[in-house]
Amino acid sequence: MKKLFLPIDNSPLIIFRIFFGFLLAAETFGAILTGWVKENFIKPQFTFSHIGMEWLQPLPGYGMYFYFATMGVLGILVMLGWKYKWSLSAFTVLWTLTYWMQKTSYNNHYYMLVLVCLIMIFLPANRYASLDAKQNPEIKSLTMPQWCSLVMILQVAIVYFFATVSKFYPDWLDGTFTKNLLANKSSYPFIRNIFNQKWFYLFIAYSGILFDMLIVPMLLWKKTRTLAFIASLLFHLFNAITLQIGIFPFFALSFAVFFYPPEKIRALFFKKKPKPEGNEPIYQNKSILFYFFIPYFLIQIALPVRHWFIKGDVLWTEEGHRLSWRMMLRSRTGYSTYKVIDKKTGERLPYSLYSSLTDKQIAMVADKPDAIWQMAQKIKKVFAKQGKDVSVFVDCHVSINGKPYKQLIDPTVDLAAAKWDYFGHNDWILLYDENNKSVKSASLN
Repeated sequence: MKKLFLPIDNSPLIIFRIFFGFLLAAETFGAILTGWVKENFIKPQFTFSHIGMEWLQPLPGYGMYFYFATMGVLGILVMLGWKYKWSLSAFTVLWTLTYWMQKTSYNNHYYMLVLVCLIMIFLPANRYASLDAKQNPEIKSLTMPQWCSLVMILQVAIVYFFATVSKFYPDWLDGTFTKNLLANKSSYPFIRNIFNQKWFYLFIAYSGILFDMLIVPMLLWKKTRTLAFIASLLFHLFNAITLQIGIFPFFALSFAVFFYPPEKIRALFFKKKPKPEGNEPIYQNKSILFYFFIPYFLIQIALPVRHWFIKGDVLWTEEGHRLSWRMMLRSRTGYSTYKVIDKKTGERLPYSLYSSLTDKQIAMVADKPDAIWQMAQKIKKVFAKQGKDVSVFVDCHVSINGKPYKQLIDPTVDLAAAKWDYFGHNDWILLYDENNKSVKSASLN
């Protein structure tokens, strides 16, 4: 236990703070410049927040531009280490609210940013090469307890472990998903032809498994560390170019600094930094390790396994999919018809999704069970304002990885009256047996 508190050079944490702050600014300013904020927060009449967070809606008018610009400025302040804990705490709150506010453009790295922001608040990342240390020399330090690096390594290890486990399913192992993923990723005939070759998409599938499985152990072992970093560089650059997933590839690469000896990071990035002296354990903030990080990591291990305790295949039901590091794992398409019935008269009432949703939102309420349920709740409220009590039935068919369409939602269930079970299976989501037959009958009456 004492080893956790032994002092090590804090250069990895300091340079990570600088990288991290820059990436926070790039993500948020980039969201404005690329039109992402407009498409997801300004153009929609309302957003599909995470269930339970429906009260979180975008600021009116162009307010979300100022919201994201504020986060961009806070990212720069984190990079510079000015009022570090305040700046990062403010960014964490704003980003977490943004994450909860919409899921039409859900991405695992948005969740990862929430977690790393939370971790970094509790780490002494402003003790060197920061405006805080310059303005208040008393906080300046050349060292940190060893656990500060270990918590970052453990967070990365959890992500890659569950990303590995999730790939062991038929459509990944036979290359179906990677074939579909790469099918239209290049406009150049030569490259497109390579992407369509069986050997290539199988290579991508199995190299993805091997990378996720081995990257952390190889980075930890001195003899394979450099090879692992080169592999990581190639892997993430390939993803950045072909998948265009924003800052995530560069964000993932930045964690490599915690796997190298701190002295090497100091020599590479802080050539003028003095070599730390002394070997006395640092017990400052010991309580944070025991009372925050231990419960935190228990939760991080529990969340990705929860879908194993929910009835049905998570690939189909989506129950337990989020927060589980099931990244770039499947394609999902569907089509849905919403039938609104006046409970008093039995009359079918007209309602057009196109009158209130963007194209991207319409695609979401066509195949995502939680969004379909939320849409039914929204429709119920719309008609309630007109003094009408309605039922909402949904006829929905979904295809996973280009497979034949199957019915997802029981069309006999009134979703406007149904409750959402966040921790278990919702019975109105149809399941299928080994013969591809519905577990519960689904009538189209």
